[in-house]
Amino acid sequence: MDIFDVLALIGGLCLFLFGMNVMGDALERRAGGSLKSLLGRLTGNKFKAFLTGLGVTAVIQSSSATTVMVVGFVNSGLMTLRQSIGVIMGANIGTTVTSWVLSLGGISGDNLFIKLLKPTSFTPILALIGIIFIMAGKSSKKKDTGTILLGFATLMFGMNAMSGAVAGLADVPEFQNLFLIFKNPILGVLVGLMITAILQSSSASVGILQALTVTGQVSYGAAIPIIMGQNIGTCVTSMISAVGANRNAKRAAVIHLSFNVIGTAVWLAVFSLISATLHPVFLDDPANYLGIAVFHTIFNLLCTVLLVPMSSLLEKLAIKIVPDGKKTEEKIELDERLLITPAVALDRCNSVVIHMANAAIESIEMGLKVLFSRDAGLGERIRALEEKTDRYEDITGTYLIKIGRSQITEVESATVSRLLKVIGDYERVADHSVNLLESAEELREKGIAFSDEASRELETLKNASLEILSLSRAAFVENDVEAAYRIEPLEQVIDDLKDRLRDRHVLRLKNGDCTVEAGFIWANILMDVERVADHCSNIAACVIDTAQDNMNLHQSVRELKEGEAFEEMYSEYSKKYSLE
Repeated sequence: MDIFDVLALIGGLCLFLFGMNVMGDALERRAGGSLKSLLGRLTGNKFKAFLTGLGVTAVIQSSSATTVMVVGFVNSGLMTLRQSIGVIMGANIGTTVTSWVLSLGGISGDNLFIKLLKPTSFTPILALIGIIFIMAGKSSKKKDTGTILLGFATLMFGMNAMSGAVAGLADVPEFQNLFLIFKNPILGVLVGLMITAILQSSSASVGILQALTVTGQVSYGAAIPIIMGQNIGTCVTSMISAVGANRNAKRAAVIHLSFNVIGTAVWLAVFSLISATLHPVFLDDPANYLGIAVFHTIFNLLCTVLLVPMSSLLEKLAIKIVPDGKKTEEKIELDERLLITPAVALDRCNSVVIHMANAAIESIEMGLKVLFSRDAGLGERIRALEEKTDRYEDITGTYLIKIGRSQITEVESATVSRLLKVIGDYERVADHSVNLLESAEELREKGIAFSDEASRELETLKNASLEILSLSRAAFVENDVEAAYRIEPLEQVIDDLKDRLRDRHVLRLKNGDCTVEAGFIWANILMDVERVADHCSNIAACVIDTAQDNMNLHQSVRELKEGEAFEEMYSEYSKKYSLE
């Protein structure tokens, strides 16, 4: 093996790792919606959780990515610690799919059908299709599909380059001696652990081991302990991701580590015992692509069979290692670990914005009621809710920007834009609740009281505002498009009410029925209520635009105003909130 073979090996390894990374990222984007749906159906049933972990990992080709997602889900409260155990076990089986795909590189034979199955025969076609999809495809789905094909072709080219480069090692005595040393099971486990920890991918390290089998110097006796060690090495990623997470998330990472350590320890002991007493002949046989894939799968299945009945004990062990503290930790609502799967992160973000919407609407409802109440507790609650919505806006705004910087689909990008607009509107709604509270406090501090007529008018305006807030909640929180269509006519009625109430106040002022000082507070209240209705209209526009797949903000609302339905609803609300 000369310097050129070394360079070819480095190049092949780089292509292999790059192809695996690109293909994995594209698979995540392409299957994002499916992942969200799959994880959304997760229940406490161990078998379903196991299948979820298996399916997700088989799709995204990375058990490390799946376990990092699990840590993020547990940290965000989307998944319980008990549910995470089944997913982690399933992920260990799902990751074996990669080794089976890579085993195609070991196919040999003169038969035409056999030759067509070899990656060197069909990957150029996949690469060609992939680059056509990337360059000519207009939709993000086609581009992602092209990236998957091109990534897979790059991965297989890299695998083939590595295999060709290391073939010369077959005649190197030092290389032969190296794998004789690895027949020591403990050393084999340590090597597999370190390589996987460095690459942070058991699939990648298994692929490298498969490539080395072309030398004929890698026996099954050396390969099996390395495969076992790779399972422990893949835990490094989840352990790193748990840094800074809450206790349950740390426990999920500990469960992943303990599952692989216990499984490896037990089956390594069994392997060493069989090897020492029975001396199976096949352990000295040279390993091949298919053999590595078979043993990788068998080992992970054996670990799962061993530890599935002990899942509750794994949970207790994790709680023992990461005990409860004295202080209750504040729940982190949005976890950056979810960003590796933007579709899931966006779904979680949408849930948090719904909490924000409920808080903002509750605050403004109280702000309207405080104008007619002397309950001091309302003021504290309003200010607490307003501060909460401010915090929600900071957290979700930052998080949405991070999602937007990821490689996401056009639909997901539109959702990011919609949520950014919505959180701005709800934050302003909560601000107006504090404004109304301050108006109410000013009335009481100065001993000012509105006239009976003004109070009746304000009651009508309050009732119209409470209805538009209720429609706003239904439109966004429940995705009720019909409710969204009813908001704009009611918003127009509230605008008219504000103008009429302002004019009536001027008349009372002229007649001496109202003071100038009360008039300033009255004007502030009208302005706040009118602006709250405007924000509700903005939110309705986002819901309608999304339902119509319309990227032109408010175009659907403008079209709505020109229809007969708008006039009918406007007339209905005008009668309902008439001042006569």
